[in-house]
Amino acid sequence: MNTKYIISIICITFFSIGSYAQGKISAEIRPRTEFNHGVKTPAYEDQKASLLTSQRSRLNLSFQNENFAIGMVLQDVRLWGSEPQLTTNGNNVTYLHQAWAEWFIDQSFSIKAGRQELAYDDQRILGSVGWAQQARSHDIVLFKYTGDFNLHLGLAYNNSSLNNNIYNGPDAYKAMQFLWLNRKGESYTASILLLNNGVPYWKNDIQTEQGIRYSQTLGTHIQTKLAGIDLNGNLYYQLGKDVTNRSISALNVSIDGIVALSDKANIGGGYEHLSGTDQTETEYNYSFNPLYGTNHKFNGFMDYFYVGNHINNVGLNDLYIKGNVKPGKVKFNGAMHFFGADGIIVDQNKGLGTELDLWFGYTHKGQVQLDFGYSHLFASDALYAIKGIPENNESNNWAWVMLTFKPTLFEK
Repeated sequence: MNTKYIISIICITFFSIGSYAQGKISAEIRPRTEFNHGVKTPAYEDQKASLLTSQRSRLNLSFQNENFAIGMVLQDVRLWGSEPQLTTNGNNVTYLHQAWAEWFIDQSFSIKAGRQELAYDDQRILGSVGWAQQARSHDIVLFKYTGDFNLHLGLAYNNSSLNNNIYNGPDAYKAMQFLWLNRKGESYTASILLLNNGVPYWKNDIQTEQGIRYSQTLGTHIQTKLAGIDLNGNLYYQLGKDVTNRSISALNVSIDGIVALSDKANIGGGYEHLSGTDQTETEYNYSFNPLYGTNHKFNGFMDYFYVGNHINNVGLNDLYIKGNVKPGKVKFNGAMHFFGADGIIVDQNKGLGTELDLWFGYTHKGQVQLDFGYSHLFASDALYAIKGIPENNESNNWAWVMLTFKPTLFEK
């Protein structure tokens, strides 16, 4: 069915049921222009900088009554110039980013099934990846309990066809289950996460029979306030098998603190350790994998680590300082990261470099947001080595500007 007819039917349905329950239609238009010279990997010698604009366009629809709720997000993500000017529906430029329904069995229990975002705690392990224009969503069913504590049980199982129990899809897992337990007290929030991640592998050379190898991630996230300092901490451990059948033993530890200097300024810092594997190690996997987290927010905005890269590598030690000030309508932010490897790098020391991130934001009447930023990476010889780039004198920097429009089109 043509996309414009789908949108028309959905809008008519929402307008017709709005008088009986709560319905909302909103939109998001988010173009972002980026100057790129050394993002994710150091620039080659004589590499030219690129200038590109990407855009996320969304139509959000939600409906809820006392018995159930549904949500749909129609999304189009593209680079400016990637589609012909005379685009037809055959280009498949619009798709469903989310389409879920939640049944409220009673005031405490519900079941939510369908395509949906997963965003838990600080989004280190399960996140929506909101910075990426396409973001991340899962095909999953959630069993939810809400009371003195919150408990979510998630179950996902992916197959490519009705026959042979084979998954050839693009995602990292064939099967995934997680249990999230959360408690909010007067001065703290604490969560426990248990996640079982199953990746497919071929049992034979002719690729007719698949198996699943499972790894387990278990740990906790804690937020509290101590002596005027807002503290966040993570402790996660991974075990099980990776896709190559190596035994996993990996650790993630982090602590983050921020203190208010005034009602308009904050300063803080922190440290994160993600264990890694020595480059000479072949039998075991000691590299922590943050799996499906919003990794862009953690280890520098230039995405050198854990944003589609640096998996099963030498790990990371990230010591950083940060701060922000809001003298008026504009908020100024800054951070400095000092990176080091955890595992041994052959013929190199463990220092990976330093990154400076600066970004600024301005909001106009709550519906229009202007953001822009600049980042610069001072790469070490070891970083060139693990990225497989010959050492050179090129600078590695990135600048961006983004406009976000989020109007509410209808609400009743």
